[in-house]
Amino acid sequence: MVVELFTSQGCSACPPADAALAKVAARPDVLALSLHVDYWDYLGWEDPFAQPAFTARQKAYARAAGLRTLYTPQVIVAGTQSLVSPADPELDAAIATAYAAPPVVAMTVSRGAEPGQFAIDLSAPRPLKQGTVVQIVRYVPQARVEILRGENAGQVLDFTNVVTAWHAVADWDGKAPVRLKAKIEGEEPAVVIVQTALPGKTVPLPGAILAAGWLR
Repeated sequence: MVVELFTSQGCSACPPADAALAKVAARPDVLALSLHVDYWDYLGWEDPFAQPAFTARQKAYARAAGLRTLYTPQVIVAGTQSLVSPADPELDAAIATAYAAPPVVAMTVSRGAEPGQFAIDLSAPRPLKQGTVVQIVRYVPQARVEILRGENAGQVLDFTNVVTAWHAVADWDGKAPVRLKAKIEGEEPAVVIVQTALPGKTVPLPGAILAAGWLR
C-alpha cells in the first residue's frame, strides 16, 4: 500500500505529519514516501529535498480531484484518498479502507542475472478499463536536518523515505500480461509503482495505485 506525504521543512504544520508517516513506514505492508514540495521555500528556508516535480505531482492530484487549492501537509493513500494534516487513527483508517478493495493487478519482481537488474511481471485478472503508467521511485530511508530559518527555525527534524527521483518507465494498457526490465544503480532503495493514468487536458493525471513493490 502506497502512502505519499507532501511536506516541507518550511511548514510549521508538517512535523506531526512527518512523524505519522514514520510510524506507518515501519509497517511491512505499507510503502510510505515523503515528497517535499518547493512552494514553502520563499519563507526563508530552502528545503534541500524539495523538487518542482513533486509540487507538480501534488498539483496533478488536485486537478484529478477537481480541486484548486494545495494543502501542506497532505497525504494521498493508494492514489485516491486525500487527507490533510492527518492524525494517526485517520491515517490508519484510510490504509485499512484501501486494503479492503480487491486487487486488480498482480505484480511479481524477480532479480536478473546481473547486479541491479530486475524483471517486473504484470497481469490483470480482468482487462483494465484505463491504462497505467509504471514508475520507479528512489528514496533516502532516513534524514535528520537542523532548520536554521523559516517557520521551523531552531528545530532538528527527522524525515523518513525522502524521495529523490520519480520516473515513469513504461505505459501498460492492462490488457495482456507484460514483463518489464529495470536496471537500478546506486545505493538508494528503489520501488516500482503501477498507477492508473487518468485523462488530462495536456498530460495524464495520477489515479489509483494498483500495485507497488520494492526492487531489492
